[in-house]
Amino acid sequence: MRVIIGVDWSDQAFAAVSQTFQLYHPADVTLVHGVELGILEHPFVAQAGNVQGYDDFRHAMVDSGRQVVERAAAMVSAETTSIRKVNKIGNPAQLILDSANNVSADLVVIGARGRSRLSEVVLGSVSHRILMHSSHPTLIVKGAARKVQRVLVAIEDRDDADRVVRWLMQHPFADPVELQVIHAVVPIGVNGPYAGPEISAWVEDVQRYAEELVRSTAGKLVGAQHTVATKVVQGNPAAMIEQEAKDMDLVVVTSHGRKGISRFLLGSVSHAVVHHVTCPVLVLR
Repeated sequence: MRVIIGVDWSDQAFAAVSQTFQLYHPADVTLVHGVELGILEHPFVAQAGNVQGYDDFRHAMVDSGRQVVERAAAMVSAETTSIRKVNKIGNPAQLILDSANNVSADLVVIGARGRSRLSEVVLGSVSHRILMHSSHPTLIVKGAARKVQRVLVAIEDRDDADRVVRWLMQHPFADPVELQVIHAVVPIGVNGPYAGPEISAWVEDVQRYAEELVRSTAGKLVGAQHTVATKVVQGNPAAMIEQEAKDMDLVVVTSHGRKGISRFLLGSVSHAVVHHVTCPVLVLR
């Protein structure tokens, strides 16, 4: 398993390193730190502005990055056979995305500082940009690292279920876990005199489909590494996942790849879940 982990001096970044090894036994790990200098990234800007001590400042920032990467490397499991260290001047999110593409990463891991959704849109954050632009499965770690025993797996349809099953079978957790497979049925909002026999029959069909979907998905996941339970709930999917995740150690959701303005206007279940759930969230692509 090839994993990219974004690191800086924040507690969340070191929690992300620890959480990676609570979940998996990756053989190949790349630690990425971006030294962000803003407009001073290019020496000629500093020269033009006659910035005093620029070279010392630049060297100190790069050396600080080297130290944080070394500290993170000391946390990597001894079972890991390959450790790469990337410490470059540049945008941290872009360096993480580029590194993930360069090594064909199976997973990108990043700590989240918990900015509000609005401040992320206006100000940006590394975790937000990774979530928006990564084409690789992404683990967003919030808070301190934790032992993962209970995992909520949210599925929308059969394609989602197939992606989740493939991931979990190809990348088993380090320790046995209890899986809860959940599907949220969105209420159609029709009741009273408008809820005729045809509507009632359709609602029953939807419920049967949901029950069969979670049951068949659970059947594919049962094994030595998993015990599996199922649940069908009614309501807004993101809100239902948030509610069910309160006693969980990890949430697994899928992303449909909506980007840019369409995601901002239409919303995204995975994006909403990352913002509102307090435990780590694994977003599969």
